[in-house]
Amino acid sequence: MCPCQSVCAVVTRALFILVALVGVLRVTWVKNDRNYWFLTFLFLPLFIEMIITLKRRKGKDYKWFSPPIFLFLISIIPSIWILELHHQENKTKDPECNNLDSLENILKVLTPNDTSINNTSQVEDYMKKINHVLSSVCSNEWILALHQILLILLIVGKWLLPLGGGVTRDKLSQLLLIFVGTAADILEFTNETLSDVKDNSPELVYIILSVWTWTMLQFPLHLSVVTDSEGDLSAKEQGLLRRNSTDIWNILEALFIQDGPFLVVRLTVMILFETIHQMLVFFAIKNALVVILNLYRLVVICQDYRSSRQNPVGSEDDP
Repeated sequence: MCPCQSVCAVVTRALFILVALVGVLRVTWVKNDRNYWFLTFLFLPLFIEMIITLKRRKGKDYKWFSPPIFLFLISIIPSIWILELHHQENKTKDPECNNLDSLENILKVLTPNDTSINNTSQVEDYMKKINHVLSSVCSNEWILALHQILLILLIVGKWLLPLGGGVTRDKLSQLLLIFVGTAADILEFTNETLSDVKDNSPELVYIILSVWTWTMLQFPLHLSVVTDSEGDLSAKEQGLLRRNSTDIWNILEALFIQDGPFLVVRLTVMILFETIHQMLVFFAIKNALVVILNLYRLVVICQDYRSSRQNPVGSEDDP
């Protein structure tokens, strides 16, 4: 079991570093500045964490918090910020490019004109093909793909990482299902709201990216599933947070990390930046409903706890 855990731990972190390296490569390409290679220094904490974890914990992850996922986010989020800001500043100046929205466009990207690579060596031919792929795909397609790969790798990476102490396979499956729903909401939020940014609203880009960065902090945290509620205390002796820790953490994440911030941003887009359309209104209503229902759920939990403390025996028979 130990060798298998070590292999999974190393492979997962290698995938993290590879995707982060793709982000840095894209940044140096679009900015045309090799100084951005210094972003690779952000990979060092992840590499050091891998060595420490393999040596002290045999590759096992932690119970409530996942350092490799957190350090992976640190290594790739700056690259995505730079790419998003560069795209918003230069989207009106972007040259003609191919969107990857059809098989025909994908084939155009993968098969450059033969006339451009005649009478060249294999190495030069290979480099020209890479240059064609990098330059012919639209920058927003690159950024969207990086967002998608990031979210998918967070889910797959958590699945591959060896389980931490106190984490069962049942809890891991619950956590992965939560990650899938969270990733879909985050991708929809960034894709939809960034497409609503007007040329004269650069500050809105900073707001959206800040909220996006804040919501990504859900992935290293496992508090909504992995808790210590299974104690020896009776239901009467347990406190509110200990007794309903899973529900309360889920509510707090929805209110302060995901749907709450998403609602604030969408209302800001509609009210301050005067951008209103059907999908924006729909998702704003959806976020508002989630916030209201979570507040209602929190009130119900508090009332049930108060009732059980006051009348622990006959509370279920009371009208």
